[in-house]
Amino acid sequence: MIRYLRTFVVAAETESFSAAGNRLGLTQSAVSTQIRRLEEELGYALFDRTGKSVTLSSEGREVLEQAARILESFEGLKQKQGGTGRVAINLGAISTVQHSFLPKALLRFRHEQAMAQINIVPGTSIQLLTRVDSHDLDVAVMIKPRLGLPADLKWIPLMQERYVGVAPEGSPTDLGELFRERPFIRYDRRSHGGHLVDRFLKRHSLWTMDSIEVDEPSVILKMVSEGLGCSIIPGELVPLARTAGIMVIPLPGRPLLREIGILIRLAAMNRQPAMTLIESLAAEAQLIQQDQHE
Repeated sequence: MIRYLRTFVVAAETESFSAAGNRLGLTQSAVSTQIRRLEEELGYALFDRTGKSVTLSSEGREVLEQAARILESFEGLKQKQGGTGRVAINLGAISTVQHSFLPKALLRFRHEQAMAQINIVPGTSIQLLTRVDSHDLDVAVMIKPRLGLPADLKWIPLMQERYVGVAPEGSPTDLGELFRERPFIRYDRRSHGGHLVDRFLKRHSLWTMDSIEVDEPSVILKMVSEGLGCSIIPGELVPLARTAGIMVIPLPGRPLLREIGILIRLAAMNRQPAMTLIESLAAEAQLIQQDQHE
């Protein structure tokens, strides 16, 4: 919330979300998002919006002086605690990363940065992208965005994850026959990963009997093991080998892949703990890729 108050004060001074963004190193949309969240938290509008111009509302004028005092007090607290050496990193991660190589990466990180605190935030890749862009997060481990990135963000590739077919044991191995016999549990088409599956099905002219749609590969795998249907999911970060009652079916044609990587704000890359975290994540992701190719 301190970050939102700081953005509010600068926006009030400049009377422009765009100018505030330039001063703070944010995009205009990030400033708008932070102001909106602050208004939602307070329960009233801080600005009167007319076209592209913004002016303080009557409530905003009353809040401005209090916000400035809060920020001044907060800076004083930071100076008092400046000698502790304790650093906090806000890390976003999609669920498959949290359940696979993230714990080992954090253990590796802890050996180098014993005093750092990691705040882990779950979310879909789209949600994490928004939160990094709005400065809620410093770093996110997620699927590579389809669209271009703002200039203040950097993408660091970690690994390529291959998709596979999964079905209950004893199912047909031909996808066309399988999909005619079994309900299809679809990887949510609103996500980038689900969009790739949808394109694959259309490219191979495969018709499915959709029964359930969910944006969580490990949950889909569990549903398949319980006999609810079959699916196509990214298979390297979910426990395929440890899940009973399933069979894995290679997909035809060129490999269907999604890229997992790190999205980080450029400003955060100037901090050694953040760079150590990146190195730890990259090392563990590389081990997974090596295991898959052995």
